[in-house]
Amino acid sequence: MKNILKNFLLLAVMGLLVSCGDLSKKIEEKLNELSNKTDHLDSLVNKEFDKVKSLDSLINFESDKIKALDSLVNKSSSRLDSIAKDKFNALKKIMN
Repeated sequence: MKNILKNFLLLAVMGLLVSCGDLSKKIEEKLNELSNKTDHLDSLVNKEFDKVKSLDSLINFESDKIKALDSLVNKSSSRLDSIAKDKFNALKKIMN
């Protein structure tokens, strides 16, 4: 009776160890899949982040160009105002 119980316990422990080994292998496979998916997602995020940085750089470049054009327009406008004022004053002197 004791031998049967010992054999049964031995078989039960062996079965438990085998099933734990299979479970461990399945968990490891799932972790590897998750790691691969994480790496792929990280790569996609990095690519999109690079696109955003590139777009931001382009926006800054174009903004600088707009500021330069705005400054040029302001200078030209000031010159035109000054010329118009001088002509108006000259015309005013002629009329008086």
